[in-house]
Amino acid sequence: MARNNLFIHREEYVYLAGLTHDTVIIAWGAFFFKVNGDLDTGKWNIVDDDALNDMGTARSNLIGASSASYAPNGAAEVTITDESGNSRTELFNGANHAQFSGLKANTRYSYSVKINGKAWGGTQLRDWVIENGEGAMRLSGRDYKNEFHTFPDPEKASPPVAFIVLGDFGRGVRTPSEGETCQREIAEAIDKAVVTHDVRFMITTGDNIYHGKKQGSGGQDDDWFFTFFQPYRHVINRVPVFPCVGNHDDGETFGESSDDRTQLYDNLHIKNRFLKFISSGEASLDPGLFYRFRFGSDIEFISIDTSKKRLLFSERYFRHPNHQQFLEAAFPEGRDDSRMWRIPFFHHPPYCAGPNHSNKNSVIEHLLPKFKRSGVRAAFCGHEHNLQYALDEGISYFVTGGGGRFSSDAPGRFKEAKTQAWGGNNEGHFVLGKIDGAAMTLTPLGKLNESGELRSIGINLINAAVKIPFHVGMSATAATGM
Repeated sequence: MARNNLFIHREEYVYLAGLTHDTVIIAWGAFFFKVNGDLDTGKWNIVDDDALNDMGTARSNLIGASSASYAPNGAAEVTITDESGNSRTELFNGANHAQFSGLKANTRYSYSVKINGKAWGGTQLRDWVIENGEGAMRLSGRDYKNEFHTFPDPEKASPPVAFIVLGDFGRGVRTPSEGETCQREIAEAIDKAVVTHDVRFMITTGDNIYHGKKQGSGGQDDDWFFTFFQPYRHVINRVPVFPCVGNHDDGETFGESSDDRTQLYDNLHIKNRFLKFISSGEASLDPGLFYRFRFGSDIEFISIDTSKKRLLFSERYFRHPNHQQFLEAAFPEGRDDSRMWRIPFFHHPPYCAGPNHSNKNSVIEHLLPKFKRSGVRAAFCGHEHNLQYALDEGISYFVTGGGGRFSSDAPGRFKEAKTQAWGGNNEGHFVLGKIDGAAMTLTPLGKLNESGELRSIGINLINAAVKIPFHVGMSATAATGM
């Protein structure tokens, strides 16, 4: 599309917005760019949401559950095909997402989206690259490999699983990484890990998007291009992302807006995914984001909202009366052993050795007793931009907040934070987790090495008995319920 001596380019995206053992939500959208000059050599700039109509795109939004249909005069045709070659095609009107139910558990599927008879995202993709300090959408040499692997039956034993934990990542890749910023490099390593280790899902420990002059505020769809949809483009079309909310995802921190939470809900289809589980006690929404999901009968992850609306004089959402029933059900009295693994993930860590944050007393007081009574063995948090491992009464607490920027200053309050090991003050990281029966291993990984292979970050041991990868196990008593 040409306008005012500029070329307007539409780059199409697809992503896996939700997944269980028997349902999938497939979503699609696009981002628009002004191109001054040739597509392969010209200068590119993303079109702001507010300028979409001015640029002749006849749109006000780009991506997410509320986005206007890209097939206003017809229907999107979505096809899923299982590993045996059985296909199912359905038409979807008026929305940019499709939901299929009645799928086979623990089964691989491929999928495609067609609009107006053409495959959405079906041509060679352009990705944002940095050339001589400037960004542009250049041909990537990659196509979409659209596939997913349904979760195992929640009534059957959990098979071994690999997953990713990513925290405090939404810094953006619009400009080159410099200093402590690292989202681009960590995203590249995540892409590699998903393929190499057959990762089934990704959980976040909050701060999914930050306010930044160069990257955007998070309150509009185009802000999410550089912070989410582009960095993880070749991941989110294959594995689902399960987020929790951090202080930068709402109005808690100065300069941030509650619009960030609105966009998080919309772009990641939170209500489409979890609203139906409120009646069964598996989700609790508004105010706050609380939900749990199963991977087979033995593994359950629980998202807790530790954010709050304002910086001063307000309680965190886990104190809100609306969510007490959810928390009581998610963390039952008596070390209930219907599940071998009950794993909470949330933003603010109970134990933190710094350098920028300390122990969160409200989390210690109100959440830890629930964890201890219900047999929790591991929990994941963010907030501090490094990697920390604390141990308290048999529960391992991992801080992983180096997905977009790391803190170069070292932590120091080890005793009060019950710290066993730490790292990540000289590079970014994410955590690759694996669960096999009663054993969990956790490996903090940094940017790829010079050969393009995965590599562990350096870890400083406070407790010499700690082994890397980190090992979290269950006692025979906890595993059998005796």
